[in-house]
Parts: sequence; C-alpha cells; structure tokens
Amino acid sequence: MTMSESLELVSANKSFGGWLKRYKHRSRALDCEMVFSIYLPPQAESEKVPLMWWLSGLTCTDENFMQKAGAHRVAAELGVAIVCPDTSPRGLDLPGEHDSYDFGSGAGFYVNATQAPWSAHYRMYDYVAEELPSVVRQHFPVNGRESISGHSMGGHGALIMALRRPGHYAAVSAFAPVVNPTVVPWGKKAFSQYLGEDPSAWTQYDACELVAKGASRQALFIDQGEADNFLEEQLRPERLETVCAEHDHPLTLRRQPGYDHSYFFIATFIEDHLRYHAERLHK
Repeated sequence: MTMSESLELVSANKSFGGWLKRYKHRSRALDCEMVFSIYLPPQAESEKVPLMWWLSGLTCTDENFMQKAGAHRVAAELGVAIVCPDTSPRGLDLPGEHDSYDFGSGAGFYVNATQAPWSAHYRMYDYVAEELPSVVRQHFPVNGRESISGHSMGGHGALIMALRRPGHYAAVSAFAPVVNPTVVPWGKKAFSQYLGEDPSAWTQYDACELVAKGASRQALFIDQGEADNFLEEQLRPERLETVCAEHDHPLTLRRQPGYDHSYFFIATFIEDHLRYHAERLHK
C-alpha cells in the first residue's frame, strides 16, 4: 500500500526547520474520513524520531494545538514529532450529534461507544490507541518510542490511554484533565449516552478508577490553572491527588495561580511538558 493510496495530503507548512502537515484518510475504526496533523522536526529528514501524541479537548480539531500551543520550536530543538488526531468522527450527521458542545461532534471522549447509534462510529479509543498509530508508523520516520499528552477532555484521554496500556508510553502528561469523568457533568452526559446507563461500564475510562484498581504505575505529570472556570465542577484534580496518595501512585500536580483553561495556559507551560517527554523518549 502506498502513501498516495491511503493518505491524502491536505496542507504542508515549513515550521522551525521541520514540517507541519495535515493528512486525510479513511478510518476503519470510525467508518468515516478523518484528518490528523503531524509535526515532523528537522531531524526526521535524516533519522527516525520519537513521537508525542497530543489529544485535544471539547470542540477542538487537530489544528488547535498545532496553531496555538507554540510547540514547534521546542519540538524541533528536541527532535520530537507530534501527532494530533481529531476529537471525534466527522461528517456523519447522526441525530443529535451537533446539538451541544460537550457531546457528539468534537466530543468523542476517547471511548469506544457501545450504544446505538454511536457504537458504529464513536470508537475514538481504538482509533487513537491502535489504528492511527499503525498509519503513522507505516508512513512516517518514527522510531517506536511514544509518549502522550492532552488538554481537558484530551487530558482525560491521555491519562486513560497510559493507565490502560502499562509500559506503552515513555511518558504521560496533561493540562487541566477531566480526571474523574464518572462523577462530573461532562463525563456523566457523555458516558451515559456512549456507554449506557450502568456506571460500572464507565470506570474503564476514568483515571481515578484506574489508579485505584492498580491498572498501572505510570507516573503522571499534570498542570492545572487555578483560575480555570471548569475547575470545581468538571476537573476536580483533588480527587486524583487523593486516590494517588491512597495508592502510592506517582503524581506531580502543579497548580498554576492565575491561569485559566485556554491555550494561553498551554502555551505558557508546553515547553516544560515537551522537555519532560523528550527526556524519557530519548532514554
């Protein structure tokens, strides 16, 4: 299978000596066309490089992080590629899919839906964990060393991906993640419709529950803005802090005074995260 048969180049921009490229492909897991972005640092011209996955939050696409986070300069210096998937299937127009910002389009929550009509397409866990990595490994100069990070809903996705797959990622970090979705409004709304009304089916996608069950000993690195307007109702980082303390799970949780939920927050601290990832990716 050639690249031209499976991937369609949407755009390409030179950036800090490397390339930001967007590709379209047909996803088997989601049964629709998807677009993803990849930043290839200049080192990728001559050697295989490690890769950091970035999972974005509600309403985002593959473009938000690449355009707003200011990550390319540091990624180019460190020789780390970055891949950003989209946040949900696209182009389906299922009933109710576009009715609200926190469910359906742009809000896949990185789960494999089990309830109709979502189960036929909303399988973002499989897409991010299995299908897209296979596509990336097939077509780009990556060396098999991977890490994962994300923001908000995507921070939730990064945490559960790492905790459910011990040893797969060299590092995991998150910005303002939804750490306990089974008990907060965003999670309850999405999980009840994607996964059904039985909360016991939700726990496999909840970082707090996974830590409590001892799913993995993966060290967690989190930044949380103290002026985040979603902090008390949706994010609840103290819940993860408590369960990690109870189970002696390694956690670094930095509370950043004055910072909100926006990409200004991410852009401020992304260099710290990239260096954290690179140190572990290059070991």
